[in-house]
Amino acid sequence: MLAESVQTTAPAATFLERVMAATPGEPRLQMCIQCGTCGGSCPSGPDMDHTPRQIFAMIRADMESEVMASNTPWYCVSCYFCMVRCPQEIHIPDIMYTLKSMAIEANLYEEHVAPDWADSFVGYVETYGRSFEFGLATRHYLRHQPLHLLGKAQMGLGMLSKDRLELTPTKIDNIDQLRAILQRAKEIEEAVL
Repeated sequence: MLAESVQTTAPAATFLERVMAATPGEPRLQMCIQCGTCGGSCPSGPDMDHTPRQIFAMIRADMESEVMASNTPWYCVSCYFCMVRCPQEIHIPDIMYTLKSMAIEANLYEEHVAPDWADSFVGYVETYGRSFEFGLATRHYLRHQPLHLLGKAQMGLGMLSKDRLELTPTKIDNIDQLRAILQRAKEIEEAVL
């Protein structure tokens, strides 16, 4: 009697499992209770087509193409305000970075607006060691939504009056140390790829 070989294959990883595996550390994505604190905390929230909470629900629902086409990860400025306020301590900016990387790798983002936003943000961090909100917003709206820039003037004036907005960028102390760290990170990333 010939023994019939049974071929078993592992089930394909879900989108949730792949996102969690690709995110460094312990992202805690499975802990999301859908409270909405992240979206309510996000300074870029109004420009996002989905809140982080919605993105997490979509990831759980295996809506990969919709998540990859979303502008949400691209508008994340990695301020970590959402993570600080998250009652489940989910590493939201790290997950957003993972989603950006996955979208780039799969060439699934729809337009150049969101990657331009991310490139501008990274450029300011590399140059000054921090984001420059006035420059970031101004550049974005002049390039992609010039007619909306006037609508943001009232908010900008309010922030200026409360000393919450700088008109010129300032460098952090010891910027050379940050640049060395960023350069080393790029070298590690290139070695991995």
